[in-house]
Amino acid sequence: MAFNREVFITRVRTAAIFVAVMALGLLTGRWPFLLLFTVIHFGCWHEYQQLMGRIYPRYRDITPFHRLGVMLAGWCMMLYATAEHWTLGPVSISALAFWLGLVLLFVLPMIEILFTRTLDLRNILISMGGLAYISLSLALMIHLRSGELGLMADAIALPLLIIASIWINDTMAYLVGSFIGRTPLSVFSPKKTWEGTIGGIILSVAALSVFGYLTGATWYHYLFISLLSAVAGSFGDLFESKLKRMAGVKDSGTFMPGHGGFLDRFDSLLFAIPLVWLYAFFFM
Repeated sequence: MAFNREVFITRVRTAAIFVAVMALGLLTGRWPFLLLFTVIHFGCWHEYQQLMGRIYPRYRDITPFHRLGVMLAGWCMMLYATAEHWTLGPVSISALAFWLGLVLLFVLPMIEILFTRTLDLRNILISMGGLAYISLSLALMIHLRSGELGLMADAIALPLLIIASIWINDTMAYLVGSFIGRTPLSVFSPKKTWEGTIGGIILSVAALSVFGYLTGATWYHYLFISLLSAVAGSFGDLFESKLKRMAGVKDSGTFMPGHGGFLDRFDSLLFAIPLVWLYAFFFM
């Protein structure tokens, strides 16, 4: 894959805006963090439903109650993951999300039967897949930020480390692949190469491991978390590329010039978060 200066400049400009918005949400407190990932959640869900409608045309016929209800159910998972640390006065939004989630659990199937006279098992499985792919992953990110696991400073370091790992990996994979990439990685993503993918992972792990060492942190946690994030992120990118190939589209959306839509930008994150959460739960 040859280096394209115009494409690279577009990606850099878009990435600069992306980093600024992400930094604002990540560093200004818990509520902006929750708001940021709420926007990401609904954006990813919208594009997921569009892709699934192209792959399985019958999914386009789901009722508006199903379409919005499953998004709200996923959002309840995120709010529940705040784990009593976000409150509205004396009321925990985690508790509110629990009860709203229970209501949706009973109401959605009843509305589906009432309006469609039947339950399409494939459509239900597609929506459940979205809950696992998008909502559960982002809920685990919120849980990391909540500080419930008692990790690293004020619980912002882990989310930042995951995002930094993926951003460095993506950028370095593009540059390495552009200059020395020769071997296609997958038929689902023909522009990506093995050389770029391996180079991105190595440079991401090296940069963050050195950063952890120089800042006096437990450097081997930085090494393993960056490695998990980069490798899982690469699989996440391939998974979304396969969905786009099946749907017959180049990008999942047009949200970010040079990067595509929400899923194009956060596909790696959705795969990386669960693995990092498991690592943090068992080894930190």
